[in-house]
Amino acid sequence: MRDIFFLVFLAGFFALGLKRGFLLVLAYAYIDIVSPQRLSYYLLNSIPISAIAFGLAVLGWLIADDKAETRLSWRQMLMLVLLGWCGYTTWHADYPIEALTKWDWAWKALIFAIFLPLTLRTRLRIEALALVMVLCASSIIITGGIKTLLSGGGYGVLNLMVNDNSGLYEGSTISTVAIAIIPLILWLTRHGTIFPPDRPVTLFGWALYGACLLIPIGTETRTGLLCIVMLGGLMLMHMKRRVLYGALLAIAAVAAIPFLPQSFTARMDTIENYQADESASTRVAVWKWTIDYVKDNPWGGGFDAYLGNSFRYEARQMAGPPGAQVVERQIIVDKGRAYHSAYFEMLGEQGIPGFLLWVLIHGLSLARTEWIRRAYRPRTGPGHAWISPLALALQQGHLIYLLGALFVGIAYQPFIWMLLALQISLSTYVARQRRHESAVPIFAARTPVKSAVA
Repeated sequence: MRDIFFLVFLAGFFALGLKRGFLLVLAYAYIDIVSPQRLSYYLLNSIPISAIAFGLAVLGWLIADDKAETRLSWRQMLMLVLLGWCGYTTWHADYPIEALTKWDWAWKALIFAIFLPLTLRTRLRIEALALVMVLCASSIIITGGIKTLLSGGGYGVLNLMVNDNSGLYEGSTISTVAIAIIPLILWLTRHGTIFPPDRPVTLFGWALYGACLLIPIGTETRTGLLCIVMLGGLMLMHMKRRVLYGALLAIAAVAAIPFLPQSFTARMDTIENYQADESASTRVAVWKWTIDYVKDNPWGGGFDAYLGNSFRYEARQMAGPPGAQVVERQIIVDKGRAYHSAYFEMLGEQGIPGFLLWVLIHGLSLARTEWIRRAYRPRTGPGHAWISPLALALQQGHLIYLLGALFVGIAYQPFIWMLLALQISLSTYVARQRRHESAVPIFAARTPVKSAVA
């Protein structure tokens, strides 16, 4: 039944896309985020739905969309350069077979992010993609939130619809994304036009906030907790009564501790002492290895170059009864461990050139979004009131991702590249509007007045 449901749903999505070509873009975004082929038992696994959706989306844009003002932004061109560099490092990878496996999906995330801004020409389309991204992620988040309330979850235990621990179904990744989309959910409930703000929309928004906050608890990921702290700080920066709301948040956090699972609080304790946790100790060792590797290989080793790492490190933990505990030291030898950080992932795989390109793309996006937020903050008219809040929501989500990416290897996560595409689309939309405003002759504004008087 599940396979039939997904097949009928996607068939309906594609059929609507034949009439409204942009819906095919949204269909591909849905497939890329939710991965229904992984939820299917058989039918969708045998059909290349991702390739079909992308091909139809590009074809629909070529045939039906207005391309009069189509142009690539600097960030899209940097993405193209990064894509080309990834292709080069894949061709010369340390582990060619494994590198091709990752290249098979990573290039699609980059090329779709380059393509998206070409289609997001209007406010409605920008909002539609933001809404689809939130709802698609929410299909995983709501499931995880309900299971957390019923069972308490657990590290590596919470089942998010599939047993495959990859993509958005991986605990640390979905924790980062769940917290990063909260500002976007807030924007949709206040400024949305597809689902205009009303009581049901607001109630659903608040319920979704709660589900997002439950995900780091259910997955018991330290990354998620750090993202929550950062979200609180970012939101306080833009509140009028910071001290009052800050105190209320602190009280709420302390009051929630007795209700948290004991396994969650025990795992969070390892943030302070990373050497007591093997997972955290391994990350530090891998990061040190990556820095040494890049010194000898500044052009990078291609995708999955981490397979060549090998290292020894000392793990420390307290042992013995309370009051008489001693520190036990253990030498651990490990190899072939993943980077556990998008920053070191880019550095090790794409070397210094790829890492600098990646940092430049993110840095330019943050700078441009901040400019839009400040420039449009005074504009409160019906046509502009939504722009500054959306820029702020995208900026906050982006910053939360960059924090989470310190501890998770999500440099090529498709959802994040879509978030970057939204920022580029908002920027090009604003630039286009400003060009139109500056092109209007001064006397044009007086014409209606003359005719009215006549």
